[in-house]
Amino acid sequence: MSKKIKIVTLGCPKNEVDSEVMSKGIQRAGFDLVSDESNADIIIVNTCGFIESARETSIETILDAAKLKKSGKVAEVLVAGCLSQRYESELRRDLPEVDAFFGVEDFRKILTYLGGPEAAHFARPGRRLLNEKKYYAYLKIAEGCDNECSFCAIPMMRGLQKSRSVESLLEETEILVKNGIKEIILISQDLTTYGWDLQNNGSGGVKIHDLVRELSKVNGVEWIRLMYAHPSHISEELTNAVHSIENVCNYIDMPIQHINDRILKSMRRGSNGSKIRKLLKDIRKINADISLRTSIIVGYPGESEEEFQELYDFIEEAEFDRLGVFTYSHEESTPAIFLDDDVSKELKTERMDKIMLLQQEISQRKNEDMIGKDFRVLIDEYKDDEGLSIGRCYKDAPEIDNIVILDEKLDAGSFVNARIISASAYDVQAKLV
Repeated sequence: MSKKIKIVTLGCPKNEVDSEVMSKGIQRAGFDLVSDESNADIIIVNTCGFIESARETSIETILDAAKLKKSGKVAEVLVAGCLSQRYESELRRDLPEVDAFFGVEDFRKILTYLGGPEAAHFARPGRRLLNEKKYYAYLKIAEGCDNECSFCAIPMMRGLQKSRSVESLLEETEILVKNGIKEIILISQDLTTYGWDLQNNGSGGVKIHDLVRELSKVNGVEWIRLMYAHPSHISEELTNAVHSIENVCNYIDMPIQHINDRILKSMRRGSNGSKIRKLLKDIRKINADISLRTSIIVGYPGESEEEFQELYDFIEEAEFDRLGVFTYSHEESTPAIFLDDDVSKELKTERMDKIMLLQQEISQRKNEDMIGKDFRVLIDEYKDDEGLSIGRCYKDAPEIDNIVILDEKLDAGSFVNARIISASAYDVQAKLV
């Protein structure tokens, strides 16, 4: 009887892609994938180790799997991903109930463990087992990161940047489209440095805007969306590509993290407040309809009330279409660990809440501005119990942004033209046109 395996995925979309690659290899090697942990012989926990809360969730999930093993319902527990990449020796010491640990992208090692050396060749990056209910897919164009942000441990977990070749990404995109994917979402730790390492390897001068243009030519790609673009490296060429290529969404996710010059310098972001303001002005001058998402960190070491107020005022002034807020997490082995984490947890939360209330007002206004206008909407799902179809227009990435609600039964994966008829802070209601 074939081993039954359950993969539990935690963390970001990059981990989701890794689990899809892992799943495809496991399936091709002849093992059965199951959806319920209690029905599995082996549980693989693909962990996140980015910040403290993510590590706590990963540990809790591992311990839950270990309980199933102790009860005899599961034979083995394996741990993979960022947490074990970063803390393998400590985890081996503290979690003896785990049978094996694997790092980031250890697909071949996992399959070798499961099925011997002959199973290893079934693990191939770019070959993924997709969720049949989704019509979007993340395309990981690079692994690792060359930036040296003071608060971030990603380079020590995922290494320096390793860009994938244009050819491999075109091939994977073609496979995704053949599998019914309508929206390709480009991800990496920093999209804007894509190809810099390829140039050093003598592979030519390919950059992110070149890749976007090539991917846009793949037959069947309806939408291309850009996530995780470092504001210090966003070029006019990239902005023009987003604006001019028909199947590239007018959308850029560009985490600014802060606006105060002292904090940006301490964060090692390679920018300052005036450069960020100029970038926003330049982008919107080229593309007035662009939807801009950002993320910020509050409570960074030494963040004074005046520095926070500067950030608050900037968010009010800049009016990002979508925004996420993180409270600063003091991470060991990062440059910022030598700073005094002197903003209390309560004050960090208070500042986060204040920014989110402001963004709620901004989002409400922007959504109300959509009323009476027509948008192309990708339907993500139909909720039979509510009789509603849920979709998104170009302004919104899945799972983190707003939604479009239609009082119609529509096929998931289809595109419709819809007119916005009412709005709230985080969703809009529409009718077919």
